[in-house]
Amino acid sequence: MKTRELGGLTVPALGYGAMVLSPGIYGDIDEARGETAILAALDAGATHVDTSDAYGPDGQNERLVGRAIKGRRDEVVVATKFGLAVPEGEDSRAQPVGYKFGELRVNAEPRLVRRYAEASLRNLGTDVIDLYYLHYADPGVPVEDTVGAMAELVKDGLVRHLGLSNVTAAQLRRAHAVHPVAAVQNEWSMWRPIDPLLLEAAGELGVGIVAWSPLGNGFLTGTVQQLGEGDFRHNAPRFSAENLAANNDRYAPIRGLADRLGITPAQLALAWLLHQDDHVVAIPGSRTPSHIRENVEAADITLHADTLAAIDDALGRFEVTGGTLL
Repeated sequence: MKTRELGGLTVPALGYGAMVLSPGIYGDIDEARGETAILAALDAGATHVDTSDAYGPDGQNERLVGRAIKGRRDEVVVATKFGLAVPEGEDSRAQPVGYKFGELRVNAEPRLVRRYAEASLRNLGTDVIDLYYLHYADPGVPVEDTVGAMAELVKDGLVRHLGLSNVTAAQLRRAHAVHPVAAVQNEWSMWRPIDPLLLEAAGELGVGIVAWSPLGNGFLTGTVQQLGEGDFRHNAPRFSAENLAANNDRYAPIRGLADRLGITPAQLALAWLLHQDDHVVAIPGSRTPSHIRENVEAADITLHADTLAAIDDALGRFEVTGGTLL
């Protein structure tokens, strides 16, 4: 697959987001199916695998990734995150989000950073994390203090590159002044534009962008008509039955454009995203090997300027009902 640079770290243009392999995200899933999906991603060239210590209970998702890549570790750029799996007995601060439950709890105090990292290393079955993210900035801790503790992990060889997730342009600039940041991971898709100030700051600093939810939690595949029992997306107002129906109606022009181009709506959404900036990569997640391969093929799709203009025109008239997740 074509590669791109994230602040000196080379990764495929399309990686793999493993969050979807945790139970309760898109309904139940067994471990064997999860391992099969990760191996399908590696075989397809999506060798940048993204997880978090907060995906699933007790590091479940990290442990799943670790088992799947065992024996193929040298092929894989392993990325994980910390700050939301707050140790028992520790304080935490509220981070507001757009889900119905309203907030996440964060603790990114410097004294806990090594503890988080060592737990992730055990879960992943590796001696080094290629890309280590602060999952959310802690409202009670200056981001530069957290990054200072993360920098010690690089110095000691436990982490190769540092990342920040769900941050502002100002937070990125402050963090980067303490230690180089390779990548910022924020939501970005046809469904949710990135903050232009964050994109500008990343460009100035040489920081890559990793787009999470590049398919809008599956909405941009054009196939989500209703949600099953146990689907985490029930917490997102934009996926309520009424809002989902309205959003699907408004998305029809994009689906039609994909049909005319002979590609799937998911491929169009991913190809469009890769055309937005030379230093953006996407980490779509899927549980189905055929869909994973379909997503990866989007890295080879070139969109003509007229097509990009038509997409922008359609998106300009596509107002999402139900808000965003951040």
